[in-house]
Amino acid sequence: MAHWLMKSEPNEYSIDDLKTDKIEPWDGIRNYQVRNMFRDDFRVGDKAFFYHSSCKVPAIVGTMKIASKAYPDPTQFDPASGHFDPKSDRDNPRWLLVDVKFDRKLKRPITLKELKEHPALEDFLLNKRGNRLSVFPVSGKHWDLILGLE
Repeated sequence: MAHWLMKSEPNEYSIDDLKTDKIEPWDGIRNYQVRNMFRDDFRVGDKAFFYHSSCKVPAIVGTMKIASKAYPDPTQFDPASGHFDPKSDRDNPRWLLVDVKFDRKLKRPITLKELKEHPALEDFLLNKRGNRLSVFPVSGKHWDLILGLE
């Protein structure tokens, strides 16, 4: 089983939204590296941190499970969607998504500030300069350490 971190702006979609919805497509990804991870590396049952980004206090706020294999993101074909891609072809879709399933909210948010200050997380991808990916792998060592911070 692999571990991931997946970012969402809480005003767009939050951990509380996922708790209510239970399962949700993780749509709108428009980065080839992430698309390739969805296609090649994600497996049903993998676990992911839910990270609130671009907000007053960015933090890991919960965990979720990958609930589907990658499949075409329908928003790429919808002209009314903010994720519409006129260059995407239904016969050869450019963008993929995975479904995620709510697992749990953390007992408390683990803030970006706290993650950056922890010496054992110096090489955690979220803490690396220039890392702008909205989805990335998390090592088992980092996964366990972060959950231990709860």
